[in-house]
Amino acid sequence: MEKAPSKKNKEVTNPEISNGMEASVYNSQGKEVRSVKLPEDVFGVKWNGDLVHQVVTSMKGNERENVAHVKMRGEVAGGGKKPWQQKGTGRARHGSTRSPIWVGGGVTHGPNANKNYARKINRKMRTKALYAVLSKKFKDGEVLFIDALSVPNGKTKEARLMLGRFAAIKGYERLLTKPVNAAFIALGKKDKATELGLRNLSNISVDEVRNINPVSVLSSKYLLISDPETAFGELSDRMAKKQSR
Repeated sequence: MEKAPSKKNKEVTNPEISNGMEASVYNSQGKEVRSVKLPEDVFGVKWNGDLVHQVVTSMKGNERENVAHVKMRGEVAGGGKKPWQQKGTGRARHGSTRSPIWVGGGVTHGPNANKNYARKINRKMRTKALYAVLSKKFKDGEVLFIDALSVPNGKTKEARLMLGRFAAIKGYERLLTKPVNAAFIALGKKDKATELGLRNLSNISVDEVRNINPVSVLSSKYLLISDPETAFGELSDRMAKKQSR
């Protein structure tokens, strides 16, 4: 009798990946205009949750501003005089009124501003984590490629109308309705007018593709990439720089 295939080794594949890693490209009107071939070393990477978690937590720790601080008993002013004599009063022995068990005394095991949350992240780790996140986003159908995303006059009203056209694309319906962290828009190159038009939308983040990292991509539901060919070149350069070191 023939054995049934094991479910353990069965893998679910994305049809877009199995067909030579291609994706549709849309224009600013939300219409599909062409397809683009994706670099497999960027959008076809296997998911590595442990690596992504390590890189993301380290990056957040590096951005953390450590401001919470309490004073230990040695840092609180006063308390130099012994409250009362050691023996003969019938009361417990005390050496200072700045002891943690006294009102107005120091705090035991409280937060300290001297603590350092910074962690070193190797370039190789950061690059691999970014590729893993991009691949996962693409497999989940949350990456939209735009031929040319531009708001020439920097008007937020026009930027909203343009995003509304993208929201009509199947799978991206929540682009405007999601109240926070709806999308991260990665521009192929710096475009001040477009950034001005998008920055007033509270649920949208925008930056150049060369500045994207695992945290910025994971912080939003959708990722919109403008000028895909330029973006692919910028992303692939990270791998080239990594290998040359």
